[in-house]
Amino acid sequence: MTKDTDHLGRPIVVVTGMGVLTSLGQGQADNWTALTNGVSGIRRITRFPIEGLRTTIAGTVDFVSVPEPSAPAQSQRLAELVIEEALAESGIGRVGDFPGPLFLALPPVEMEWTQRFALAAASGANENVTYADLIRAAGGGGFESYYRRFLFGSVGENLAATFGTKGSPVATSTACASGGTAIQLGVEAIRRGETDAALVVGTDSSVNPESLVRFSLLSALSTRNDPPSSASRPFSKDREGFVMAEGAGALVLESLSSARARGAVVLGVVEGCGEVADGFHRTRSSPDGKPVIACMRAALADAGLAPDAVGYINAHGTGTPENDKMEWVGVSAVFGDRAGSIPMSSNKSMIGHSLTAAGAVEAIFSVLTIRHGLLPPTINYDIPDPALPVDCVPNVARAASVKHAISNSFGFGGQNVCVVLGAAQ
Repeated sequence: MTKDTDHLGRPIVVVTGMGVLTSLGQGQADNWTALTNGVSGIRRITRFPIEGLRTTIAGTVDFVSVPEPSAPAQSQRLAELVIEEALAESGIGRVGDFPGPLFLALPPVEMEWTQRFALAAASGANENVTYADLIRAAGGGGFESYYRRFLFGSVGENLAATFGTKGSPVATSTACASGGTAIQLGVEAIRRGETDAALVVGTDSSVNPESLVRFSLLSALSTRNDPPSSASRPFSKDREGFVMAEGAGALVLESLSSARARGAVVLGVVEGCGEVADGFHRTRSSPDGKPVIACMRAALADAGLAPDAVGYINAHGTGTPENDKMEWVGVSAVFGDRAGSIPMSSNKSMIGHSLTAAGAVEAIFSVLTIRHGLLPPTINYDIPDPALPVDCVPNVARAASVKHAISNSFGFGGQNVCVVLGAAQ
């Protein structure tokens, strides 16, 4: 093994730039200050009417808006902002000329109610508008912008054009594990020698009435609406659901040799990735925890690390009874007697669950945790759950020296990703 390669002789992959935007604010500085001070970004929804909804709160990003709001348009704008921050920190390439591919984690894209109503009005049908009416109206012309916007690949194509990434942009949607999947794709491309750098982005702006209703029907959302800041309660005995949120994270990944050659500051190392899909159920985890366990073990093996080397776990920690239980099952199996003493906190207690973006956002927070030697807390931890003896860094941040951390992302449909992050070399 040379100084630029890992235990398997592969190029070491490092992080040289990061950009983040959540309900706590825009940029690394504002987010890190709020996160480590236990500030909540969960608030009452004001963007659309909430009468009749069981859940009326979310981690919205209302300080960023687009002229024609929709989830893909808003997700694209959030991505643009975090990419700009990441590229500025990395100092790589030139404006509009990034020297590598784009790997994008993006929520599912579908026509939204605003556009459906516009098509219905254009159809001329007064009542009982059918799908055929909408198709006929769309074919009448004037709706080309809808067609361009509501293609899944549109966000990636637009970002690639704006920032000059190379090759076809790769957009993926593996539920709440998507951000971790995008990181793994970027790591693999660099390890295979296909590129010296990759731009990895996770973005999500899915807080809309339809998404809230869908998650509510699954009994997945917290209904603790008052006060909003107390709703997200990972690992607490009285947890009862997650809080939807918006956000985005961007990472510039490079081979260590490339970063050294151009004199870049290395922020952290992506030491390993593990991804296991179980397909057990559309929403539930396999009750034996095997896929979650295999995911973490695969990531540690990829990093060439024993479990004892891990000093911090950035938990998926959504605050749903099922998810938190299964994460503990996995962690206790992988780390054995150490499981209850490894700090394992949940960023989602403060920022909410940013869904497709979560894996990227929380990987960035994990790098910052290692760099600053400060563990973000899990807030709202008032009633410990004896079934989950987790050291969740309750309510107050904690100073700690961490050399290796893992960031977990577990999604609906059995998508599980674990990323191992290490201190800069």
